[in-house]
Amino acid sequence: MGSSRLRVFDAYIQDKVSETFEDTRIVTLPAFDVPYFKYIDEDSEDEWSIPSQSSTEDDSSVDSSLSDRYVVVSGTPEKILEHLLNDLHLEEGECKETDILLDDFLLTYTVFMSTNDLSQALLRQYPFHPYAERPGHTDNGLYQKRKVLRIVSQWVSLYKNLLREDENTKLLLKNLYKCVLDDLFEYPGLEKELKELQNLFRIPLFHQLSCREKWLHPKGCPGESDEVFCRVYVADHSYVSFWTKESTSAQEVLHAVAEKLQKPEQDLILVAITSSEGEQILQPDDVSIFKSLDATTRIFVCRKDPSDFLTFIAEDDEAPHRSIRMLGMNTWHMANELTSFDWDLFNCICEQELICYIFRRQDSGRSTVNLNLLLQRCNEVQFWVATEILLCSQLSKRVQLVKKFIKIAAHCRALRNLNSFFAIIMGLNSAAVCRLGQTWEVRREFSQVLVSSQDPSLNHKAYRDAFKKMQAPKIPFMPLLLKDVTFIHEGNKTFLDNLVNFQKLHMIADTVRLLRHCRSNQKGTYKEHQDVKTYIQYLHIIDNQQMLFQLSHRLEPRT
Repeated sequence: MGSSRLRVFDAYIQDKVSETFEDTRIVTLPAFDVPYFKYIDEDSEDEWSIPSQSSTEDDSSVDSSLSDRYVVVSGTPEKILEHLLNDLHLEEGECKETDILLDDFLLTYTVFMSTNDLSQALLRQYPFHPYAERPGHTDNGLYQKRKVLRIVSQWVSLYKNLLREDENTKLLLKNLYKCVLDDLFEYPGLEKELKELQNLFRIPLFHQLSCREKWLHPKGCPGESDEVFCRVYVADHSYVSFWTKESTSAQEVLHAVAEKLQKPEQDLILVAITSSEGEQILQPDDVSIFKSLDATTRIFVCRKDPSDFLTFIAEDDEAPHRSIRMLGMNTWHMANELTSFDWDLFNCICEQELICYIFRRQDSGRSTVNLNLLLQRCNEVQFWVATEILLCSQLSKRVQLVKKFIKIAAHCRALRNLNSFFAIIMGLNSAAVCRLGQTWEVRREFSQVLVSSQDPSLNHKAYRDAFKKMQAPKIPFMPLLLKDVTFIHEGNKTFLDNLVNFQKLHMIADTVRLLRHCRSNQKGTYKEHQDVKTYIQYLHIIDNQQMLFQLSHRLEPRT
């Protein structure tokens, strides 16, 4: 790429005809080819400006108006916002480059400024007093106000209920609403923006969201009535994972676990065990048990006997029934249920969660809860595959299980669910499963059909090419997407000479926008099979590698 990189935004833009930028300097091109944001300089070219050279400049279809382009490299937050307002076009799609710049800014502003700082900056940009009109620019005041309101509207729409508990945002909207009411007499053209602000007060920003599934909150943090992803342990490193409401009683949890384990409910009890306080038997009418207990507490399901001694259920008791039950299920139905489960999780992730996960990993907390759930689900599917195979003691059935998982993985790929596809492949490729030589009579077929998709050469080119060809809706392999964002973050400084490295933030925003493309179409419906759905929702998992290896050596001892 031969385009020039200029540092801008170090001085306020006074006029589109005579723009003055301080601290401008040409930046050396990076050694690798990455997408950069370019904006159109609509006025005459300043003497220091260097137009970029398009990589397709010999293409006759390229419009001549795109020739005067510059790259936004860095600047202070205030000046970046001022530039956005200066170049913003109120007509939809009139300037695609500026729209992308605005989207980049709103997606990544939390990296270099707080929500309160952005609120105050937007308020300062709104003309509270009569705007100084210039000759030939009689509508400057109205235009400036509408631009600020346009940014606020897009900001709130993008973040949705992530801002619902932020008092600064509430105050900003209230102040702007009051200002627009006061300005409406002098500027009747603000009537449309006034209606949009009224709608913003009624959107799920300050209210509980509803969704197709009660426990889901689309693109936001969970509320008090959300369901939580919980675990009930059967042994030290074996558990049943499932969704339940935070207010669920111990009796309801026990009923769900007993149904999964195919044990009589009246023979089981729930026990909370902590390292400090020991054992505590949960009573049937105890509520909000997963919310009230300490984070280090584990809940076990135990068999009760007349002597009141606690006896943990052994995995071997249910292993034959589990493998037989799974072998009787349709692989296409199982892949559909896995995809439906993953899609509900994926559809709740907002783009900002990926940025927060990378930049504030240590204290991301509830701001990345939806992303964490999908990553956890990916790990659990991987352990589930290994658990089911290693708990199957009969060789013939174990071979059938391996073939069944291969078919499920292939169906997941056909359903464009790359998250579960890779999770199943990694489970089959785990060391404890791979060493089972007698079980792998289908190894050649497996390696040819599926493992090729995992080829990491050329930065996972095989996966990227296949995924790019898939139409939406589709679910990407989230760990690889996070790896891409991490690579950009760790390979580029966030600040250059105390200025925001906006070039880096554009690359990150461009990467996380993949989520938007993947969800550009909604997932279709299909006929649910309740037995398969229940099985997929209540996975029984052993997450301890040492225990998995012990089971593996028990099936096929080391020779």
